[in-house]
Amino acid sequence: MDSLKLGKYEFKSRFILGSGKYSLKLIEAAVNEGEAEILTLALRRANTGKVENILDYIPKNVTLLPNTSGARTAEEALRIARLARELCQTQLIKIEVIRDSKYLLPDNYETVKAVELLVKDGFTALPYMSADLYAARAMRDAGAAAIMPLAAPIGTNKGLCAKEFIQILLNEIDLPIIVDAGIGTPAQACEAMQMGVSACMINTAIAEADDVALMAKAFNLAIKAGREAFLAGLAPTNELARASSPLTGFLDE
Repeated sequence: MDSLKLGKYEFKSRFILGSGKYSLKLIEAAVNEGEAEILTLALRRANTGKVENILDYIPKNVTLLPNTSGARTAEEALRIARLARELCQTQLIKIEVIRDSKYLLPDNYETVKAVELLVKDGFTALPYMSADLYAARAMRDAGAAAIMPLAAPIGTNKGLCAKEFIQILLNEIDLPIIVDAGIGTPAQACEAMQMGVSACMINTAIAEADDVALMAKAFNLAIKAGREAFLAGLAPTNELARASSPLTGFLDE
């Protein structure tokens, strides 16, 4: 079976759905139409008490992937991850360490340190990072279960701006590469999957669509199509035109 393996976890779907920016009542529709098996979750959205809790809107068969959103250092990421583990009852964690409030780019240096700390604490760590080979190698060596490079700055919907750098990671890092952030259309997700990435994480492009459920379905189909194309083996490109049928055997010959 062509499954997505993240440490001890295994999934049929390669579509990871983000949960930010949604009306809570649309979460279930997006999950169902997208056939998503993994949902990312910022700890601050999992409220307790009288405030609406996103956990009440997530289908029970979905695996939660809490993140360390808000962490500025590796130590803060560890504290948030421990809280998320208790609340969500999972060892899976997406590591986000971001100190820049303007561009929201992950701090690769602190993220490497966070991977080391969290793996030692028993987490299956999935670090969000800027596509850099040296940082990815360090995260792999620290025990990361996958690498999650951004395609473009988060929330921009600009697509595969970091395509060439992601390709380097695909060539050199023997871990699942999950494209995270910046994908704006199903076509862009399909292109990423055709490159050979293991999965795509989509949030803003779905959350801000006119029809959230239908857009989730479109992304699901695109990710499946891209994966099938990669497995089939894409035909090479050519500089010169080549006839699809041989130029022989005309009717008057």
